[in-house]
Amino acid sequence: MKLYPDRLSGALASGGLLSVYLISGDEPLQHGECCDAIRSAAKDAGHTTREVIEGGSGFDWQRLALEAASVSLFAEKKLIDLRLPNGKPGTEGGKALAAYCAAPPPDTLLLLSLPRIDRQQKNSKWFKAIDQAGAIIEVWPVDAQRLPAWIEQRLGQAGITPTREAVRLLADRVEGNLLAARQEIDKLALLHGPGPLDGEQMSAAVADSARYDPFDLVDSALRGEASRCVHILQGLRGEGVPAARVLWALHREVRQLAQIAADVARGRSIEHALSRTRVMPRRSGLVRQGVARLRAGQWLGLLDTCRSIDRAIKGLGGREPWLLLEELVLAIGGNPSPRRPIR
Repeated sequence: MKLYPDRLSGALASGGLLSVYLISGDEPLQHGECCDAIRSAAKDAGHTTREVIEGGSGFDWQRLALEAASVSLFAEKKLIDLRLPNGKPGTEGGKALAAYCAAPPPDTLLLLSLPRIDRQQKNSKWFKAIDQAGAIIEVWPVDAQRLPAWIEQRLGQAGITPTREAVRLLADRVEGNLLAARQEIDKLALLHGPGPLDGEQMSAAVADSARYDPFDLVDSALRGEASRCVHILQGLRGEGVPAARVLWALHREVRQLAQIAADVARGRSIEHALSRTRVMPRRSGLVRQGVARLRAGQWLGLLDTCRSIDRAIKGLGGREPWLLLEELVLAIGGNPSPRRPIR
């Protein structure tokens, strides 16, 4: 069955433990907290023996069956903490996991943690076997729109009652970095203690820990968030992210939007165009915004802009790549003129 991260603790407390738990996702804070919650619940339930297994390259999957069988030698319950850094068990691993889930050993709990898994893996036999035998928890990043509510909830758990200004200020400073957000909240709990917290107090207490990746920039551009795009670009440049990497993410999106816009211009439905380019359902809303904002010819023109930026990155043309990247993201958002240059 599927569980959401924010409901995991309640499920562990009220419904007892299942035989298998799978935690997947690339957001480290929530991923780690979910694993910690399961380990803690397992320990409270008497699973005092814990075997940590790293299923890297060349891993012998027979070890999973051996660890499961060895529990009969001891008078205590066991937790098998199996980690797959590459996220793919392979053919042998898939068979081993499916066999394990078909007959989970008594007094044993399997915790499988891995990065975000793709659609192909979700259709595999081993994934469906885990879904039937236990619980699957997928961890997704907390985007900019949901971050204030997440921060307010965490501050509330620490006994702090923030103003909207205080929440917004912290969200702006730690956006894209939940680990930094938790650290700042822990620090606030120690320095400030419980009670009301306003924007001035927040500003004096927190550090600027914002961290972005190029995909934050892509989504903000599609939403038409001009000032935030400039802010993200400044952050990426300040963190030393190569301009070529930023261009790669933007070019991929522009190319996809150009294809979708061209299909719509030819009379195809937007649903057909989205399906043909394999747009994930959770991103379809953003892509629709982009298609509605610019015509097919404009998207094709932005492909030419991408080529110009590539030349600038290679030292050709005499233009500043980061300034051109700013012009590109503003154009994607329907703002043809940059608000301010990046220096």
